[in-house]
Amino acid sequence: MGVDERRRTSAIRDWRTILATEPPDRYYAFGRPILAPADGVVVDVHDGEADHVGRRSQFALVPYVLGQAQRLRQGVGAVAGNYVTIALPGNRAYVALAHLRAGSVRPALGDPVRAGQQIAECGNSGNSTQPHVHVQIMDNADISAARGVPMAFREFRERRRGSARFEDRATGIPGEESIVQPLAG
Repeated sequence: MGVDERRRTSAIRDWRTILATEPPDRYYAFGRPILAPADGVVVDVHDGEADHVGRRSQFALVPYVLGQAQRLRQGVGAVAGNYVTIALPGNRAYVALAHLRAGSVRPALGDPVRAGQQIAECGNSGNSTQPHVHVQIMDNADISAARGVPMAFREFRERRRGSARFEDRATGIPGEESIVQPLAG
């Protein structure tokens, strides 16, 4: 999720935040560029799901929770939303990026991508309460059958929850609820 220095996902807070749903463009992350995390080849792509409203309100979450079973029955697109799956070099692992903005997915099936290349924009499609990107490394290109594979990041700044300062990291796994930024390069 995109957040500001105060860990807020949106600068706007009004009656809708407490009682209703909110348009996705209220959130910092919505529409931000999503970059390929590694070199590879696109082996699966889906861009047919609409972005839906955001839900920070506990009241707005009730119908969302009640719709979970229906989303599962509708399949991967209803859960992952718009997504891109990239085969990493050697085809032993795959990276999936999900909940992408409707109409923003750039690569097509079979396209090579390079690390840092924009492949889409952040959206709020699929099983998502606020605009964000779900990234997972997996052992299979089929999101519905794959098992997760551990991943580490390189060249990033991390501010752990409760800390007032960022630390530069060469490699590693960010801590739970950390704010992460790329190192300027």
